[in-house]
Amino acid sequence: MNLSIIIPLYNEEKLISELLDKLFRLQFPDFVVSKEIIIVDDCSADNSFKVVTEYSKKKKNIKVFKHEINRGKGASVRTGIENAVGDVFLVQDADLELAPNDIPSLLNAMYDLKIGFVNGSRYLPGVVRPLSSFVRYIANKIFTLLASSVMNIRITDLACGYKLISRELYEQIVLKENRFGFEAELFIKAVKIKKYNITEVPVNYFPRSVKQGKKLTNIDGIRILWVILKYGFFSR
Repeated sequence: MNLSIIIPLYNEEKLISELLDKLFRLQFPDFVVSKEIIIVDDCSADNSFKVVTEYSKKKKNIKVFKHEINRGKGASVRTGIENAVGDVFLVQDADLELAPNDIPSLLNAMYDLKIGFVNGSRYLPGVVRPLSSFVRYIANKIFTLLASSVMNIRITDLACGYKLISRELYEQIVLKENRFGFEAELFIKAVKIKKYNITEVPVNYFPRSVKQGKKLTNIDGIRILWVILKYGFFSR
């Protein structure tokens, strides 16, 4: 397995180096024969791009790209994958709400089950997690239940940032969403291609508040709902 870790980056100058340190210390399964990290700065207003550019000079197998205007998480992921050489892509958020220590579990699930898509879940049992926003929890549950009903497949966490997908499956999908709705679009389109080609793995979750830098807003929630309806019922 040749792994490309795609990191969409926006205004995380204080955390991005810590995240990269964790990724470089991580012990990957033996079947991962090569790794690269691709960072796409989405026109950050802070020093994020400068921080990762300097970091990349000290480490191998890091590629750094920059959007000249803010285009959104979905667009950043697409830019990263367009410049990736791996046969498996992992989306890794830059904010450390999700723990890199869970990456081996995601990879093992894909390898052992021989499937093309692994979704992280913050709500499956097996991991002790801190409490998080009840409103966000309920909103995600509603979106997840709706997507599960539309596709007739059980999923527990549609909006989790950890998405692991094979190149073979990804190349059959045309992603259009530029912002947070891309997670729902990716899931729905992947399931439409091959229904039982997906699994979920429990992951740790360390939630942040808006004051701490949380990017997802109420408007993004409405956009996610529209994406579920659009790609679930009306569009491909």
